[in-house]
Amino acid sequence: MIKGLVQLFIFQALGELLSKFQFPFMPGPVLGLVLLLAYLTLRGHLPASIDLVGSGILQHLGLLFIPASVGVVLYLPILQTHAWAIAATLVVSVLATIAVTAGLLKLLSTKP
Repeated sequence: MIKGLVQLFIFQALGELLSKFQFPFMPGPVLGLVLLLAYLTLRGHLPASIDLVGSGILQHLGLLFIPASVGVVLYLPILQTHAWAIAATLVVSVLATIAVTAGLLKLLSTKP
């Protein structure tokens, strides 16, 4: 388990370094995940150590929602004040995401 955790931390650290020196507009953890994806693609299979750590994290994923819930309760008056703006932003962002995804799917699915 420690080996897999260290491997994941190494990819995150590499992503942070790339974010700091090469791609300052991209978050380090995202770059680390891209590097991990490239590593796993080149390797061809998922190492057991990373699988073990990933499974452990997924089993306790619900714990990550606790800070978000506390934030919502803490800022509830502000959220209520701006409810219409938040709702409009959510609707527009969902529609934009669906439109971009559909356009990309149409672009990628056309056969020459």
